[in-house]
Amino acid sequence: MTTTMQNSDIYSELKHLDARIAYFSMEIGLRVDLPTYSGGLGVLAGDTIKAAADHRLPFVAVTLLYREGYFNQHLDDHGNQTEEPVHWDPATLLTELREVTIRVEIAGRSIALRPWLYRVEGLSGGQVPVFFLDSDLPENEPEDRKLTAQLYGGDRRYRLSQEIILGIGGLRLLRQLEISGIRNFHLNEGHAALLTLELLHLYRRDIEETWDPDQVWDHERVRRQCVFTTHTPVPAGHDRFDYGLVAELLGDFIPLEVLKRFAGEEDLNLTNLALNLCRHTNAVSKCHSMVSRRMFPGYQIESVTNGVHSPSWTCPEFQKLYDRYLPEWRLDNSLLRNAIMIPAEELFQAHQDAKQRLLKYITDHCGSKFDPEVLTIGFARRATPYKRATLLFSDPERLNRITREQGPLQLVLAGKAHPHDEPGKQLIRDIFTAARQFHDNIKIVYLENYNMTLGSLLTSGVDLWLNTPIRPLEASGTSGMKAAHNGVPNFSVLDGWWIEGWIEGKTGWAIGPPPTCFETPDPETNRLDAEDLYGKLENEIIPTYYRKREAWIEVMRQAISFNASFFNTYRMLLEYYMNIYRQ
Repeated sequence: MTTTMQNSDIYSELKHLDARIAYFSMEIGLRVDLPTYSGGLGVLAGDTIKAAADHRLPFVAVTLLYREGYFNQHLDDHGNQTEEPVHWDPATLLTELREVTIRVEIAGRSIALRPWLYRVEGLSGGQVPVFFLDSDLPENEPEDRKLTAQLYGGDRRYRLSQEIILGIGGLRLLRQLEISGIRNFHLNEGHAALLTLELLHLYRRDIEETWDPDQVWDHERVRRQCVFTTHTPVPAGHDRFDYGLVAELLGDFIPLEVLKRFAGEEDLNLTNLALNLCRHTNAVSKCHSMVSRRMFPGYQIESVTNGVHSPSWTCPEFQKLYDRYLPEWRLDNSLLRNAIMIPAEELFQAHQDAKQRLLKYITDHCGSKFDPEVLTIGFARRATPYKRATLLFSDPERLNRITREQGPLQLVLAGKAHPHDEPGKQLIRDIFTAARQFHDNIKIVYLENYNMTLGSLLTSGVDLWLNTPIRPLEASGTSGMKAAHNGVPNFSVLDGWWIEGWIEGKTGWAIGPPPTCFETPDPETNRLDAEDLYGKLENEIIPTYYRKREAWIEVMRQAISFNASFFNTYRMLLEYYMNIYRQ
């Protein structure tokens, strides 16, 4: 069968697709060799799509094809980060829909876009088609062919161009493919908000005798179809663009007075645009919803706390354990609550086997020999100052003394700094400096090129998962949920999801004061949090690990029973479907 015949079959199939939810995301992480994600936002999108396929939900997803990926990270002996493009061939994983070309206008030029298709196969036979838009076509100008080359690359002009492609181009793609019946356009973060402008344009009433914008621009019809998830409490994470740049790139697509009404008077704020043109907005944890309502007063912002795709983030050793004791857990993740009944010795042995795989990776890639009997702490997330990756090293003398008196520690860290984030790159160098200072007393490794595979290895192979963000800047966080699926307790600042999952000494331990969603960091924050971190390590965590093994295993079991059974995409999608999509 020729490619054209195969594509003809695909087009016929897509026309009959029951896709009531169209999910738009700037990044989607489905597998490690499909480098169209940078971190948590993309992996969450991928997990959401996988769960939709598992449960046969009527989904279709749209994103961009990044031929250079995010970047491959290389670290020298001093922790200096350098970046290089990811080399991969889309044709090895995706199907190019060669007979489909859509166009968007950017800066007065008509830019052609070609979709690539990837089908996500669910555990029960369901499928979700994911479309990747590509501007690297011969008919485009050289600079326009690069518009979909890099994720989060380039300047403000580049970013806005990509968001035009995602929102406006993505909607045009679905219309050209004649995918009908869509009731919900789900904007996963504000990057996709320009989709609402394309809908406004489509629903514009041609009424010449009125100047009333409410009669010309049917924004209520747009609102009825759109829902929005915001993911960041960091102001810099909400994209804003000068109206001069907007006019240059979008032209007169939508009149300026209409843009200002929905997106803000001073500049085009994509979060404001989404808030004003979506019927429902949700944050990604209960605390984050309160922070978001304070950031955007006057808007009703609910919460759906994130989850992770349980089958994807449970390591092979624990999958076998759950298959034996918790049949059907893969489709009904709530059954993980019964992990409390798994025999302690089997659970701990499964963990030790997973730990051995991580330690082998460390030996193979870093040359460091880690001891499987030593308490091993993991920390892996984007390298940026508010994550405070060096908080643990703020008092080296005390940390050395704790390990001498209570028991040894090993530390495994990972994470990329954005290529333009110099403070984030300095953070990595500081960790390498700390590793040299502690030398053999506390073994420390920083694993380069953090990705989904390494994330799975870390969250299942360490003994304790550490998270130290400045409150309240962690919208949700999902790495700790992945750790819980593998019986790894959390040791975290009370922010994001951990406020909801934390039971002191039962599912893990808290760092810092009791939860509040409205803290203003002050000079004392770091000192007080470090003091609590050291105190818990010295008096509770290390003694429990080495001298109360049964109690430690009980924390492992409760992390699975209380946390993994709830913080998963099975529960998350059920909330979306029942409370948002069905409205």
